[in-house]
Amino acid sequence: EAIQEGRAIESVIHLSGLKSVRESKKNPLNYWDVNISGTITLLKVMDKYNCRKLIFSSSASIYGNSKKAPFSEDCEPNTLNPYANTKLSAEIFFEDLCISNSKKWDIISLRYFNPIGAHKTGLIGEEPLLENDNIFPLILKSCVDQNKKIYIYGRDWPTPDGTCIRDYIHIEDLAEGHVVALRNVLNENRGFMIINLGTGKGTSVLELLKVFEKVNNVKLEYEFTSRRDGDCSILVADNTKALNYLRWSPKRGLEEMCLDGYNWLKVNQKVCFC
Repeated sequence: EAIQEGRAIESVIHLSGLKSVRESKKNPLNYWDVNISGTITLLKVMDKYNCRKLIFSSSASIYGNSKKAPFSEDCEPNTLNPYANTKLSAEIFFEDLCISNSKKWDIISLRYFNPIGAHKTGLIGEEPLLENDNIFPLILKSCVDQNKKIYIYGRDWPTPDGTCIRDYIHIEDLAEGHVVALRNVLNENRGFMIINLGTGKGTSVLELLKVFEKVNNVKLEYEFTSRRDGDCSILVADNTKALNYLRWSPKRGLEEMCLDGYNWLKVNQKVCFC
């Protein structure tokens, strides 16, 4: 629309893509088509209109079962599933583009850890249209439907309580990270850069459930099941680079993430308080 009206587009935030680990193992063809072919098509259009500033939605799943946690951006990738492979391949493509192309590209790939929560107002929250096996949507569904159990994938991981450890980040902190990154590519010429967006704090799945129950005064029904194929035990960010280059750090803690997520249910009358 902007192009048709003759207005120049200076930059793009690329969030579009498929993101289920389990689904990517069932249908890798679709994931490579959407996540890679779609990205290449987007950059061709950007190049055509002299728009070469990009913020890309990447993933901490690229680290997989790398040996050293927390993970810094220079850790050796160890992808465990097609979804992670597509994210890593996109980053390789961006690096090639920035190094070899005579036209100056500036691209920041933001490796998300585990965004959860909702907007403070409760007007925007997480309600996936397609089947989703991420932990926070499962928690919220369980609050709405008392008969819907939360399944925890594995209780024998090499962690203190046997459940996976993740770096949960408030969705508003993640959004603010994008704004800061966008300002950076508009004002700096750095070529290609990878930056983690996480808190640097690890929380097990069981710990997340207990915090959610405590701050919202609810009881969650959960059940242990077998490990999820393509999963890993620990994903925690080293966010030093985000602090040094973007002057960004997360402001919101785990309790606030849980409160805001549940508040979205209340505002949208997803749960009944009788």
